[in-house]
Amino acid sequence: MYLTMSFHYLRRHHQQLRRVFRRTTSNMTSSETKIITRFAPSPTGFLHIGGARTALFSWAFARKNRGLFMLRIEDTDRERSTDDAIQAILDGLDWLDLTPDAPPVYQHQNIERHREIIDQMLAKGLAYKCTCTKEALDKMREKAKAEGKPIRYDGTCRNKESVPDDLPFTVRFKAPQEGSTVLGDLVQGEVSIENNQLDDLILLRSDGTPTYNLSVVVDDHDMGITHVIRGDDHLTNAVRQSQIFDALSWSRPAYAHIPLIHGADGAKLSKRHGALGVEAYKNMGFLPEAMRNYLARLGWSHGDDELFSTADLINWFDIAAIGKSPARLDMEKMQATNIHHIQHGDEDVLADYVMEKLSLSPENKTKLMTALPMIKKTAKSLDNLVDNLRFLFLTRPVKLNDKALESLTDDKIANVRKVFLALQNLDAWDADGIANFFGKFMEENNLKLGQLGPVMRNILTATGSPLGIFDLLLLLGKEESLARLEDILAN
Repeated sequence: MYLTMSFHYLRRHHQQLRRVFRRTTSNMTSSETKIITRFAPSPTGFLHIGGARTALFSWAFARKNRGLFMLRIEDTDRERSTDDAIQAILDGLDWLDLTPDAPPVYQHQNIERHREIIDQMLAKGLAYKCTCTKEALDKMREKAKAEGKPIRYDGTCRNKESVPDDLPFTVRFKAPQEGSTVLGDLVQGEVSIENNQLDDLILLRSDGTPTYNLSVVVDDHDMGITHVIRGDDHLTNAVRQSQIFDALSWSRPAYAHIPLIHGADGAKLSKRHGALGVEAYKNMGFLPEAMRNYLARLGWSHGDDELFSTADLINWFDIAAIGKSPARLDMEKMQATNIHHIQHGDEDVLADYVMEKLSLSPENKTKLMTALPMIKKTAKSLDNLVDNLRFLFLTRPVKLNDKALESLTDDKIANVRKVFLALQNLDAWDADGIANFFGKFMEENNLKLGQLGPVMRNILTATGSPLGIFDLLLLLGKEESLARLEDILAN
């Protein structure tokens, strides 16, 4: 439904949005130009962790500068761009709370605008029709390879005055052949490529569909994009796109090409390195704020700060602090970051998560909120947090598994029975009262806490707990604690 509404909205309002962007940027002086960034993924079935970091940097830069963060779905490959694939991207951004400042732009809906610009380029002599067949292009490549030359189009159709109407053709960009194209990248520094190293790239395929580099230039221009932050695998594309911007006398956006994320072994991140999609980390029990924190540190830094809030990220973010070397994904650091954010997280948010996972009714929230400050300090993930809280909501009588039952020897049962009988007379059921009780009880019965704690913990929680026995008794309260002990002792 969301996609349907978005498609409908863009069909009716795309031209209006484009006019707004043009008017917003054209009415400002250079010192007043509003920063507009974009995240422009191709639907692949999930939001890649590298793409998530690109989106985060673009979002943080826009937020830092009170600009706009835009989303463009580059869905011109209609076979791969299914609703499910697009929804995976939208869901991933939604979970990370990287909310765009306008409805998504769907690139395939702009195809007529892309063709319009190609027609203008043909009319101005900035592009030309190419009728070279696949066989001719193959021979061209074979010849270049045999001569040890770069494999590229040789310009056969570049200066033809006309092309027969009955021949299939592509449209190629008439790229500059002399000099160099220089890109002042905000991360990589000055990047310069000799123009004779680049051929005349295709702008329009023989089936009438515009190509990636042309579509990106037109959309970035029409959306008023001022800064493009993306992976450094797009550097060559940036040079080609800059040539098109220059040919059309359009202002180039500022480019910032960030190094890709590598695995712990230093190789480019791939499926063999484990989870790659944001959804996988969500399912593994990571908090979105922890993912934002960790992803931000993959290639960007603010001094030695490792753990910080999203507000800090926005306040501190600076493109100049992005490094030139690839960052390495470190699952131990990611998990440590997640633990930090869980243990310092908003307890209302954590409680809502636990209540949903355990299907708890609203009246259970008070009990949950009482336990959370203590339990969250032990959590290693969200799933672990949920597991550590299950004992609070067990249905009596508590049932132990076979392994726990086998561990209840006669000696252990006898000790627990003594504790149970003595606890019934404890009036001060608070932290100090419970601690004092056990100190006196163990001294009088010549016992150590290790002889009581583990077995009582198993009886009270059925599944075990990272909490000590004193904390468990305090959280469960006198009535529930004694009732659970009696359930086991009676059988």
